[in-house]
Amino acid sequence: MSIKVVTDSGCDLNNKLKQEREIDIVPLSIQIDDKHYKDDEQLNTKDLLKQMKNSDSVPKTASPSPMEFIKRFKEAESIFVVTLSSSLSSTYNNAMMAKEMYKEQFQDKFIHVFDSLSASVAETLISLKILELAKKNHKNLEIVEKVNEYISEMKTLFVLDSLENLIKSGRMSRLKGRIATALNIKPILGGNKEGKIELVDRVRGSKKAFKRLIELIGEKGEKLEEKILGIAHCNCLEKAEKFKEEVMKRYNFKDIIIVDAGGISTVYANEGGLIIAF
Repeated sequence: MSIKVVTDSGCDLNNKLKQEREIDIVPLSIQIDDKHYKDDEQLNTKDLLKQMKNSDSVPKTASPSPMEFIKRFKEAESIFVVTLSSSLSSTYNNAMMAKEMYKEQFQDKFIHVFDSLSASVAETLISLKILELAKKNHKNLEIVEKVNEYISEMKTLFVLDSLENLIKSGRMSRLKGRIATALNIKPILGGNKEGKIELVDRVRGSKKAFKRLIELIGEKGEKLEEKILGIAHCNCLEKAEKFKEEVMKRYNFKDIIIVDAGGISTVYANEGGLIIAF
């Protein structure tokens, strides 16, 4: 049985995963003022960060159309799709629409769409889980069951070094944003069971935020020796590598992977942001 994993560009990869080409990315698009970006391998995230910093407007993102997903459905017997949280993006709905449109013509085709209830490296880990189960010859419905369980247990946390996009988007008032910036407040955010973003904690200073993020792994995680920790960084590889080093001193994960934040994750996390999932 041939299988294919299709995901949107909320899924962040590193060079190794890109070279293996086992995960097919359908790009979203990003607009900042009158400049448009396609969130694919050609996107220069440093240029994106510069544009965000120089603009007073909120970056706008647009989901891929159903047709963009349909193009990927022809290349394998079984298709597994992983999308950004349906609470954050319309990508899940468009992927579901693509599935329904395609199956009107090809009723026997197996297509399943997973709502990641998350973003970034969480999507990466879900995609890798599907591939792992398929290589162990699990049947389609077994993969669906096990991956849904995996998603329900997954924890996603991220720490922001900059509050700019939260202020621009209206998620934080300008006054509160200025006060938080002046006091060097760093929010730690996370995904809840509904796939929405919520405040987990707030601390003063980047060093304390870094330390608190490590502590939260122990407070929220279980059976870490059976899990992979994914770390996505927004233009701060050295920080991500230091985070991995400190985590390894304290916890015994099965594996730890570091990935680069793509365009969509960059819009959410901004420069210096770290996103973790396990």
